[in-house]
Amino acid sequence: MVVGKAALGAAVTVALLAGACTGASGPSPSPDNTTASQPSDTPVRIKLVQIAELEQPVSMAMRPDDPALYVTEQSGRVRRVEDGRVTTALDIRDDIHAEGEQGLLGIAFSPDGRYLYLDYTDQNGDTHVTEWRTRADGSVDPGSRRDVLTQEQPYSNHNGGQLAFGPDGYLYIALGDGGSGGDPQGNGQSLDTWLGKILRIDPQGARPYEVPSDNPFVDDPGARPEIWAYGLRNPWRFSFDADTGDLWIADVGQDSWEEINRAPADSGGGENFGWNLREGRHSFTGARPPDAVDPVLEYPLGPGGACSVIGGNVYGGTRMPGLVGHYLYADLCAGWIRAAPVRDEGVGEPQTLATDAVQPTSFGFDNAGEPYLLSLAGPVYRIEPR
Repeated sequence: MVVGKAALGAAVTVALLAGACTGASGPSPSPDNTTASQPSDTPVRIKLVQIAELEQPVSMAMRPDDPALYVTEQSGRVRRVEDGRVTTALDIRDDIHAEGEQGLLGIAFSPDGRYLYLDYTDQNGDTHVTEWRTRADGSVDPGSRRDVLTQEQPYSNHNGGQLAFGPDGYLYIALGDGGSGGDPQGNGQSLDTWLGKILRIDPQGARPYEVPSDNPFVDDPGARPEIWAYGLRNPWRFSFDADTGDLWIADVGQDSWEEINRAPADSGGGENFGWNLREGRHSFTGARPPDAVDPVLEYPLGPGGACSVIGGNVYGGTRMPGLVGHYLYADLCAGWIRAAPVRDEGVGEPQTLATDAVQPTSFGFDNAGEPYLLSLAGPVYRIEPR
């Protein structure tokens, strides 16, 4: 196992996301918001209701018009959870290396539900994005695998892994900076690599995929045309606001700061989120790039045991009206779940919703916009009002 930012008991607790770094001690506590002058909303409390027990669940997706939750286990199974019953939709454990930050890390369904996309690290530690055909009953045709893209990984950590289809119907793919500590290859700021980026492709437009003509660097001969955003360290989870289409990216920090970034739906892409020159809003190896986009929210490593941000989404369901328009997020080690009200200029003062989240790895949202939480310890929880 690769130990992450700090040895906090069992190595697997932090190894999945945190990655290697130096100087694990963080700064003194400070508010984890960007607009602290704005008042907090009325406090909301939640409870975690366990609905299933899996083996190290790490990501979740919903298929259109399908009530089941599709959850990936780090070891390589896609599990279908419905009404308390757990079945296996696909098992590719023989293809996967699943130690530390490696494994089956991301899942998404095409907007029409006909195809499943997975992001995983193979036996050599390299990242694959693959496509599979789905059947009417939600199972996956194991003989239908098609490789969409592959990225060689120089180190074992910072693999990213999130997959999601945007409101535009294109597939977005998160890749970390390649690993080690401090981005030794300078991948975050280099446009000549996919590492440290979010990519945007059309997997059905051509074989193996088509690059959308309006990608921000498609006409730049010195850049990879698939790149949508760059300057990221380990964007473990990102999401799209179902109401506005804004892109929210939770980027796992290095020595001192965890950060959450926001790209408006009409931005056109091309944002530079600053790594490795910047960590959060602070200098890391150099001056702030003139085009850098600062995070809308950051919080320090160390206080309360914080080690790795777990990004969620902006809540738009109906069960918890007090949370509508709030961005939900958590931390792998600190145990809390928080919600920050979304403002035009950023976010307001976050509120703590719960303090009993054990090793959260991902949020999931069903087709009605209601949230779930996955725990590396095994449980899958439905988040409900207390």
